[in-house]
Amino acid sequence: MNDYLFNETLINPVTEGADKLLIISGYATSAMAFHHLESIRQINKSIEIELIVGMCVQDGLSLTNHKGFQKLSNDAANFQCSYLAQRPPIHSKVYVWLKNNSPFIGFTGSANYTQNAFLRVQREVLAECDAKSGLEYFQSLIAETIYCDHQDAENFVQVYRERQNLLKSRQQVIAEREEQLEEVPDLETLSTLDKVCVSFLDRNGDLPQTSGLNWGQRKGREPNQAYIKLPAEVYHTDFFPERTIHFTVLTDDNKVLICTRAQDNGKAIHTPHNNSLLGEYFRNRLGVPNGSPVQTNHLAAYGRHDVCFFKIDDETYFMDFSV
Repeated sequence: MNDYLFNETLINPVTEGADKLLIISGYATSAMAFHHLESIRQINKSIEIELIVGMCVQDGLSLTNHKGFQKLSNDAANFQCSYLAQRPPIHSKVYVWLKNNSPFIGFTGSANYTQNAFLRVQREVLAECDAKSGLEYFQSLIAETIYCDHQDAENFVQVYRERQNLLKSRQQVIAEREEQLEEVPDLETLSTLDKVCVSFLDRNGDLPQTSGLNWGQRKGREPNQAYIKLPAEVYHTDFFPERTIHFTVLTDDNKVLICTRAQDNGKAIHTPHNNSLLGEYFRNRLGVPNGSPVQTNHLAAYGRHDVCFFKIDDETYFMDFSV
């Protein structure tokens, strides 16, 4: 992992008193934004982030990232995302830190605001640049952008939905869109992707009552807390990202979950911002009241006892719990 680039550019300025980050990035992912905010929170600091995504006016934006950015913008008071809505598109990568609203330090180079660029074995470079000039560049673009949660955002930026895009191979997508990735809501496309299915039941065919979907059903825990337990034949592979990497999950009912692997060997999938989100999600699907234990008969009545994941990319997955 490229910890040096991540820490030097996105963490260390905070320890020096920087409190606001302005980002212009050709491509960006919501999983990266969530990971960054979580990393800042873990060092007990608070910052603001304003992101402009520059290539979506030409290339569009994946549904998962669009919904992920909207969710972060609505849930996190310190995160704001805008899309460039006027041509020509912007391929720049500029990171400008402010301290008490004054330019503090800036970086520019090749790294998009994605985990592929900052947290994986991918050759990227960022060098210091004039923070004042970076701030002026960011401010000059604001009038050409639209907030990701604006009601008209999808009228200015194409969110990938059309069938011809969905049926492209992942290799084609990567070649054409760099790090932007397509969604896979139709069965024909899903069949071309790597897939794993994970059972909620234990080896005896029973639903655990104090782990998995019922992790919160113990004294002192929020009762909706839950995780998806991965079997060894899955967590010993590279199907899911390694621990500490966040990934975005688009569900078959059009919801978005930000997830990561946790526990020994990364054998569990959590929603790290709030471990109750996963439990609330499945209780809602199963018709079980929030806070109540999930029983084997609830799964039987629903019609399935497992959930399937399709890998679109290392940061993006599709989760199917349909019947």
